[in-house]
Amino acid sequence: MKKASDKLSSGRRWIRISPWVILGSFVVMVPIFVFITMESINSQKNSMVLLLNEKGDALIRSFEAGTRTGMMGMNWSGAQVQRLIMETAEQPDILYILITDKDGRIVAHNQPLAIGKTHGTELEQGSIGPRLSWRIIHLDDGRSIFEVHRRFNPSGGRIIFPGQRMFHQDWFSPHMIPENLKPPVQTIFIGLAMAPIEQIIGENIRQKVIVAVILLMYGLLGIVSIFIAQNYRTARASLSLIKAYSDTIVNSMPIGLIFIGEEGNIAALNETSQNLLMITATNVIGKPARDVLPEQINDLMRPSRTRRDIITRDITTPVGGKNLLLEASVSTLRDEENHFLGNIILLRDISEIEDLKKEIQRNERLASLGSLAAGIAHEIRNPLSSIKGFATYFKERYRDVPEDQKTADIMIGEVERLNRVIGQLLEFARPMNIRPRETSLDKLIADSLEMVSRQADENRITISSSSGSPSPVLAHVDPDRIRQVLLNIFFNALEAMDEGGRLSVNLDTDTHQSQAVVRVSDTGGGIDPESVGRIFDPYFTTKPSGTGLGLAIAHKIVEAHAGQIRVSSRPREGTTISVMLPLEGSDHQEQS
Repeated sequence: MKKASDKLSSGRRWIRISPWVILGSFVVMVPIFVFITMESINSQKNSMVLLLNEKGDALIRSFEAGTRTGMMGMNWSGAQVQRLIMETAEQPDILYILITDKDGRIVAHNQPLAIGKTHGTELEQGSIGPRLSWRIIHLDDGRSIFEVHRRFNPSGGRIIFPGQRMFHQDWFSPHMIPENLKPPVQTIFIGLAMAPIEQIIGENIRQKVIVAVILLMYGLLGIVSIFIAQNYRTARASLSLIKAYSDTIVNSMPIGLIFIGEEGNIAALNETSQNLLMITATNVIGKPARDVLPEQINDLMRPSRTRRDIITRDITTPVGGKNLLLEASVSTLRDEENHFLGNIILLRDISEIEDLKKEIQRNERLASLGSLAAGIAHEIRNPLSSIKGFATYFKERYRDVPEDQKTADIMIGEVERLNRVIGQLLEFARPMNIRPRETSLDKLIADSLEMVSRQADENRITISSSSGSPSPVLAHVDPDRIRQVLLNIFFNALEAMDEGGRLSVNLDTDTHQSQAVVRVSDTGGGIDPESVGRIFDPYFTTKPSGTGLGLAIAHKIVEAHAGQIRVSSRPREGTTISVMLPLEGSDHQEQS
């Protein structure tokens, strides 16, 4: 019984709140809500003044424009102005429109009986200028009038010549006098009714006061609710903190984690596993793992229910249209009584590691091939020189025999072609020597395109060049080497368009990567997918007469500049080669 009483007393303590807390909250919140309400009311009043001010200015401008239009007819007088005032003042929210002279005497009014009376004598007439002014007039009957006024200028600063007819006795005629005289000082007043807007503002004020009171009550209830919930939240603080730590650790893991419940349904998974398998937690949690996970992972879970050790396998599974190489580990989760609770799956993407291994093996093969090719090239060049010499000798000796001349020319041409191949081979085999300096890529591209323009014209190929940078792009490169890269790419593109087409060159900058990007696109036949990944390999070529070293050397030159070269192609749709070069100076330089 005592325990029950203690429990009840404890339950009452956690909901008991001191009245001083409520009083203090009320004292703090009331001034805040009063201030906010008053600011809102003042803002509405200011908006009303601005609205009426703009409306009065628009009315004056339109009235002057109408008067100015009438002056063009050369028969305009004060009577026409009076008629225009009366027609304009027929709007329900306009109480009056009047014009006074410099002494405040009314010369025109929408109520003709008021003409000759005085108005605005309490204002300083000399200070009234072309800038709009306003004031609020309170009448004895409790109504308020919003009045705007400024200098009356119907001619807009321009002199009108009325011709033969001059209304010398009319108050408006001085506005139409010759330009050597000044127009009279007259003021236009417009009175606007404030009652409709005041009624709307009053209704808004009442609504805002009601809303403020309701918000104040909700605020007090919110504070009370906060204190009531504080004790409950404190009781769960430790558990929430531990859960937050565990969730953060799991979601921050670079390895994918999936928990499968004892029924075989997915219970939880982190962001890494979602990215690896291209699934979302909201769509798969609670669903059977066999319907969501790849078959290779499900095969690993079958024997894990009876085993205590961790099962680890390298599996290849199709994800997003490509095969993904994963290292998968599956272990069981059991309670203290050894009851099976589910499986824990860890996934790690090892595709990049395998790609790096293949790249290292490829580089080792290329290094060996380059060393072997360099040795062979040196041995071949000497016999080629002898062959070229004998061919030249026979050409001179048998110059009268056309067939022998043709045979000698073929021999000399083939020897020169072999020498070029050997030269490319030696260039590819030896270390790359670059001499970088600040170079304008715009000029380098233009010069390179000029060198291939003749061949492009012969092949009916259109060349276009563009730049995404408003200023010249400067890069720290070896201009001769980069020109060699560009020419190689340009000539390959031209040869791919044997029936005409378009060669497009675009220069842009990537400020995030601090590099320049040169994209060369053609409209040729493209490259089949099996060959795209091999075009930078030495001796690989799709052309009958190609050596397969041009793009390999270009790739080596770009890498020597700490840059990148990439290719994108589709059969029958053309090819795009992108060359990325650093904008800043690079110390990466191979010396021979």
